[in-house]
Amino acid sequence: QVELAESGGGLVQAGGSLRLSCVASGRTVSSYHIGWFRQAPGKGRELVAHISPSGGSIYYSPSVRGRFSVSRDNAENTVYLRMDNLKPGDTAVYFCASRLSTLSEFGGWGQGTQVTVSS
Repeated sequence: QVELAESGGGLVQAGGSLRLSCVASGRTVSSYHIGWFRQAPGKGRELVAHISPSGGSIYYSPSVRGRFSVSRDNAENTVYLRMDNLKPGDTAVYFCASRLSTLSEFGGWGQGTQVTVSS
């Protein structure tokens, strides 16, 4: 399983933007589907975006569609999550994870990066 590390979180005002990075090590990320998840205090982990190995198939949860954008640079072994028009409800720890197919379990979880949106 590829190992992943997230970065790019921080404190931002409502309406602001952040770009998160998910950097892979150990193996090339180009063979993996990557999911971006978030977990707010007291809540379960939510899948917010998912991108196929080629980038040709992308999913967004209804709560972020139109505001978040996932992309990948396989040459840099990195997957990005661009977050615009952030809302206080987006406050959470954001994680990325990988899987070899849509039938596989996600693995290679990183430590996460905190995103805090102030009103």
